[in-house]
Amino acid sequence: MDNDEHKVVPIKKNMEPAQRPLTLKDVSLASGVSEMTVSRVLRNRGDVSDATREKVLKAAKELGYVPNKIAGALASSRVNLVAVIVPSLSNMVFPDVLTGIQEVLDGTPLQAVFGVTNYSPEKEEEVLFEMLSWRPSGIILAGLEHSDASRSMLRSSGIPVVEIMDTDGEPIDAVVGISHRRAGREMARFIVRNGYRNIGFLGSKMPMDHRARKRFEGFTEALAKEGIEVQDQDFYDGGSSLLKGREMTARMLARTPELDFLYYSNDMIAAGGMLHCLDNGIDVPGQVGLAGFNGSEFLAGFARRLATMDSGRREIGREAARIIAERTADAALPPGQKIELSPRIEPGDTLVRK
Repeated sequence: MDNDEHKVVPIKKNMEPAQRPLTLKDVSLASGVSEMTVSRVLRNRGDVSDATREKVLKAAKELGYVPNKIAGALASSRVNLVAVIVPSLSNMVFPDVLTGIQEVLDGTPLQAVFGVTNYSPEKEEEVLFEMLSWRPSGIILAGLEHSDASRSMLRSSGIPVVEIMDTDGEPIDAVVGISHRRAGREMARFIVRNGYRNIGFLGSKMPMDHRARKRFEGFTEALAKEGIEVQDQDFYDGGSSLLKGREMTARMLARTPELDFLYYSNDMIAAGGMLHCLDNGIDVPGQVGLAGFNGSEFLAGFARRLATMDSGRREIGREAARIIAERTADAALPPGQKIELSPRIEPGDTLVRK
C-alpha cells in the first residue's frame, strides 16, 4: 500500500500570539466614555443618553466584546438567563411553547436557555442542578410532577418558578396551563352529544406522561356518567408518529370492528389514524369518528380536517415568560400566580356527523 495515502499533513499554525480577552476598558477607550458608563449601557442599567448608548454599543460590536455574565453575577447573584426545561424537542407541542416564551423575552434583557428531560425524573434532577448552578433569573418547566429532590431545589432556588402545561395539582410557585382532566371531560361529552357510544382510546404509555393520563382520567370519568365505558385501548412506546397512528388504528379496528369513535392522546397519531381510515375506504365520520388533542398547525395541510382540542401552547409560553419578566423587573410582585386557559374543541370534519 502506498504510504502517501496515510500521510499526515500538519495544520499550519498562526504564529501570532493569541489576543487577550477584551475588557470594559477596551470598550471605554474605543467609545470615549468612562468604564462605568460602558457598564451601565451593557447591563441596561442607569440613565444614559441615546447618543452615548449608541456609541458604546457600536464600539462593543466592532470590537467583538461579549460581557462576562458570570463576573456580573458575582455582584448580583443572578444572570439574565431564564432556564426552560421541557420533556422533548421532537414532540411538536414544545417548540410552540418555546416560541411563545421567546416572543416575550425578546423585549427584555432576559435570554432563554433550554434543557430536555426525555420524560425522566432523574434526568430532570440533573438538568435542574446544572441550570440552577448558573443562578438564572427564573425557571420555566413543564408539568407539576417532580421528584422530591427536584422540588427541594426549586423551592430553595429563591427565583420565580413557573410550571407550565398543567393546572391539575399543587404548583411550587406560579402555574400556567390547562386542566387536562377538564379537557378529557369536555371531549367525552362532545363525542357523546354527537351520538357515539362505542369508543376506543389510543395513546402513549402513560406512567410518565402525566398530562395524557389526566386527560384519559377525565375522559373515562365523563363517559361513566353517561353509562359508557371505553371499549378498547391501545398504547405505544417512544415518540409519536403518523406510522404509529396508522398501525394502532388498523389493529384496533380489526380487533373491535364495532367501534364508532377513536379518541387519540395527540394529533400526530390521530392524523395517522385518519390516513389509515381514508386509505381503506372507511367513512369518516359516518362509520368511525376521530379526534386528537393539541390543535396542531400541521393539521391544516390535510384535505380532511381532523377534530382536535386547542391547548393554547403558544399562549402558555407567553404567559409564563411574562410572569418571569415582570417578577424579575419588580421583586416586590407576589409569587403564586395561577393562569388557567380554557381548552377549545375544534370539530373539524371528523367528529360531527352530517
